[in-house]
Amino acid sequence: MGPSAPPRRSSRGNGRNGQELRAIARDRLIESRLTPNAISLMGLVGNLVAAALVTQHLFFLAGVAFVIGSVMDTLDGRYSRMSGKGTLFGAFLDSTLDRIEEGIVLAAVAGYFAAQGDDFAAAMCVVAVLFSLMVSYTRARAEALGVECKVGLATRPVRVVILSIGLIFAKGAGIGDFELLAPAVYAIAALTIFTTFQRVWHVRNELSGEASGVKDDDGGGAGDV
Repeated sequence: MGPSAPPRRSSRGNGRNGQELRAIARDRLIESRLTPNAISLMGLVGNLVAAALVTQHLFFLAGVAFVIGSVMDTLDGRYSRMSGKGTLFGAFLDSTLDRIEEGIVLAAVAGYFAAQGDDFAAAMCVVAVLFSLMVSYTRARAEALGVECKVGLATRPVRVVILSIGLIFAKGAGIGDFELLAPAVYAIAALTIFTTFQRVWHVRNELSGEASGVKDDDGGGAGDV
């Protein structure tokens, strides 16, 4: 008889091993001193580095830093829920830093376009920042009124993906003969404008016919969200 074939590893067993390793890593992370706020601040640092790299025209590295910083932004919320270390202030800090991070990178991009004499692209950066904030504000204000408002294409993850592609494939980034930074900004500006009005229309439809008795107070406390 010939030599027996080596035993095959069960894919089910491999899956269990992978789950066990992830569970161990998760438990070690939870037991550590790492807090969701620390992850949020790491995201801020990543985006500050990205903005600084944009000013030096190092677009590929800026794109990488922006992706890393944005990944930190997605991890802090998940880690907060998973670890039970989250606080109300942590949620507030996370939302606040998200707005700062997106704005500061687009501001650096606007400065680059202005230095290149492309006033239209620089202006579109301003529009993109403004309506990115409005996309977030309309959801916050709607939820303060008891209306769920997650409609629209230009959510933060979508905006992050578009801007990341624009940075990595910007002129001079070193990846092919592409110039996608300006088109990325135009796409963000257009999508955020559309999403803002889409959310306004959605909230109007949800609130129409309801005797809510809510008085117009120019946004009230939600204006600080």
